[in-house]
Amino acid sequence: MGPHPAVAAIRLAVRRVLHDVLVAHSAASSSPTPSASSSPSSPSSPSSPFSPSELSGPSGLAGPSSPAASPPARSARSASALRRSAPRADAPLVLAACSGGADSMALASALAFEAPRLGLRAGGVTVDHGLQQGSDARAAEVADRMRSLGLAPVEAVAVSVGRGGGPEAAARDARYTALDAAAERHGAAAVLLGHTRDDQAETVLLGLARGSGTRSLSGMAWVSGTGGRYRRPFLQLDRHTVREACLAQSLPVWEDPHNADPAYTRSRVRHEALPILEKALGKGVVEALARTAQLSRDDADALDAWAARAEAEVMTTAPAAAGGAQAVHLDTGGLRGLPAAVRRRVLRRAAIAAGAPAGSLFARHIEEVDRLITGWRGQRALNLPGRVEVRREGGRLVIRQG
Repeated sequence: MGPHPAVAAIRLAVRRVLHDVLVAHSAASSSPTPSASSSPSSPSSPSSPFSPSELSGPSGLAGPSSPAASPPARSARSASALRRSAPRADAPLVLAACSGGADSMALASALAFEAPRLGLRAGGVTVDHGLQQGSDARAAEVADRMRSLGLAPVEAVAVSVGRGGGPEAAARDARYTALDAAAERHGAAAVLLGHTRDDQAETVLLGLARGSGTRSLSGMAWVSGTGGRYRRPFLQLDRHTVREACLAQSLPVWEDPHNADPAYTRSRVRHEALPILEKALGKGVVEALARTAQLSRDDADALDAWAARAEAEVMTTAPAAAGGAQAVHLDTGGLRGLPAAVRRRVLRRAAIAAGAPAGSLFARHIEEVDRLITGWRGQRALNLPGRVEVRREGGRLVIRQG
């Protein structure tokens, strides 16, 4: 008899991501010259290391529609060879980011099961934020749990959480900084994160509340970070399935009290906003919000690509060389002819290139800059975060720092 359906679902989700990591590593290592007749394989193609049933999974689990998450071309070795081979010392390493909660413990267990079958090494990292009494002992316990699953290397990393942007944002920044450092330290090919479809829905709701635009509504990406370091296998799985997988495997989990603390915005969204929406609109709100995230991401990616091309056309001078004051000059006539969604993206890109910190640059800032294009009445220069100044000089928009 096969594994519990929930366990099979989490393993399949992790297997897909590991397959992507392995293929990317093989391509980077060998860099083969494609033949004229070669083409990317589909999930049902004979060249895919997994059969259609393996890729569709239990209960018709479908793969993500984004190119980064779809099964890529076949790897250098066959599936049978991959499964027979034990991880070598120089095999790619994949780390699980594990807090000890149900989502990340399910992730760690699935990684420990699947990685050796693909000839990959699997390790884990837990981050001690130091925000609760005894957090260091709890982090050490989580590290021991990962070792008991067979993960190696495993480490617990203590961080100091600042105050910039609020407690949740500061903790997130400290966590990702620690994960980046751990990945560099161990030479990891990827770091897996346990975010679920429910987390994605919460992220979309938070984006709606901020009124931050299409990119904010796109939620969390399947693949993100420098060089595609971060992977989120569970974005199509609900939180209940992941927790059920922990129960089926008798995995000990730790419930972070911050997750139920109404002082945190995400906690209020999880325990108050989403239940109210489901009561008013019926079941399916989480799935709909997660679907909105994917559609928004597709739109945002297309608009960002358009903005990148448009920026090259309207830029009249390049930014100053490194070490000098950053300056960007844009042609106002060319900007005026662009759709608002594209024009504002160009302005945001230019402001960041001139030195404005992306995390402090909000929609209201870009709207004011946009008025220098669409509602020019001789306004004075604008000041943006990062000591960036924007002024109109005849037919040019000049954005410079300092």
